[in-house]
Amino acid sequence: MQRSVQLIRGIDNQVVEAVLLTLAQNHINDFENLWKEQLRLYGQEDKYWDWLFKKRISISRDNYESYAIEYQRKTQGLLWIETQQHRSQVEVGHRLVYIEALASAPWNRRGIQRPPELKGVGTLLLNFARFRSLDLGYEGRVALHALPGAERFYDSRNMMNFGADSDKEDLIYFEYGRLRR
Repeated sequence: MQRSVQLIRGIDNQVVEAVLLTLAQNHINDFENLWKEQLRLYGQEDKYWDWLFKKRISISRDNYESYAIEYQRKTQGLLWIETQQHRSQVEVGHRLVYIEALASAPWNRRGIQRPPELKGVGTLLLNFARFRSLDLGYEGRVALHALPGAERFYDSRNMMNFGADSDKEDLIYFEYGRLRR
């Protein structure tokens, strides 16, 4: 899978063309070699995520998918979703796309760099999960458990906040219900 997407360059607010594609080894290498030390240095909660493991799960199980955003041959964002086992809390029993992990490159995070190199990476990945939900017939339903440092991001994207989930180390559960047209 490969599709052209648009992001905003932080320094001049110009729209740039990037690519959303299936996670590949070069994206994992970028995480390990370009992201990880910066994530550790800035105390980011996703610094220990293992994208190689996530990719292996995506290859071995048909209910997991992994994606990356590339701009100028550099990985800008990563997404890992589960597509068959999770159900909505808004519309009980209805399937949804569950975001297992969503990450923007350190240089695209306002908490690390101002202005970020690229704006909109996280939002684009979140919206892609909604489109994937539509593709699967789940009517745009998406959910996730947010790391504490990302809660404001999901609140600002108007996801419904269901509060702390004791089954998930008290992470806050967020959900988008059905897209209404």
